[in-house]
Amino acid sequence: MRKRPERCVSAIDTVLNLPECLLSSSNFNMSEQPELSGLSDEAAYNVCSNPDPSTKDFLLQQTMLRIKDPKKSLDFYTRVLGMTLLQKCDFPTMKFSLYFLAYEDKNDIPKDTKERTAWTFSRKATLELTHNWGTENDENQSYHNGNSDPRGFGHIGIAVPDVAAACKRFEELGVKFVKRPDDGKMKGLAFIQDPDGYWIEILNPNHMVTLI
Repeated sequence: MRKRPERCVSAIDTVLNLPECLLSSSNFNMSEQPELSGLSDEAAYNVCSNPDPSTKDFLLQQTMLRIKDPKKSLDFYTRVLGMTLLQKCDFPTMKFSLYFLAYEDKNDIPKDTKERTAWTFSRKATLELTHNWGTENDENQSYHNGNSDPRGFGHIGIAVPDVAAACKRFEELGVKFVKRPDDGKMKGLAFIQDPDGYWIEILNPNHMVTLI
């Protein structure tokens, strides 16, 4: 009986140009695997439906990441990545807090609490950091970033005017890199990690046309 492969080679492995020893094992013989392919362009578009009119005003509002230490995470996302803290929400009975961040002008944040809440939850593409109280004091506490088995969540992406300049600054700030702009097969984009190890793609929109 053929053994199942211990892990699958993912698209991100190819982007990062990981060593062959990490892409295979004694149980993973590429010659034994059936030829694989993704959906054709036609198939991909054919399975998509036209948006229902009732969804016209829907928007992607937030992505939630669990964090261990809010002091480290808030410092990283505001000082290193330049985001603004829009609102902090505490839930004492359940012992957790939520921090909503985005690329917004802090002068636009309403002063009134109710107005601020409605405004925060109407912003596009916010980052919701969830802190369960006490995790910052637990030496054994960590969160799975989705990029090792079992794989799932991958990364968030930040568009910047100049990837090289942004990464030079990240280097100076001691940010941990998964991939630098000149590493791997896809030049000109980078991956860094936040304090909890979540991956963040650093890209330039105009440069992406040369890669895709």
